[in-house]
Amino acid sequence: MIPKKHAAYVFSFVMALFMSSIISSPISIYNVGLIDGIVSVWLKAWMLAFTIAFPTLTALTPMVRRLVALLIEEGT
Repeated sequence: MIPKKHAAYVFSFVMALFMSSIISSPISIYNVGLIDGIVSVWLKAWMLAFTIAFPTLTALTPMVRRLVALLIEEGT
């Protein structure tokens, strides 16, 4: 198991993994269509998207949590 002190990085990694795969799939299909080799095209797009998504999520998660805390009412 991974120590709890690394929870923010694990969260960012898993979220980036899912979101980059989900978003890169329809974008790849939209750009090139359902061609032979679409899986290869998608995997390349996914790798690029993940390399951008992971550091972005790692950097933005603390700021987003603070922003959400400001927007959410306590006690209701």
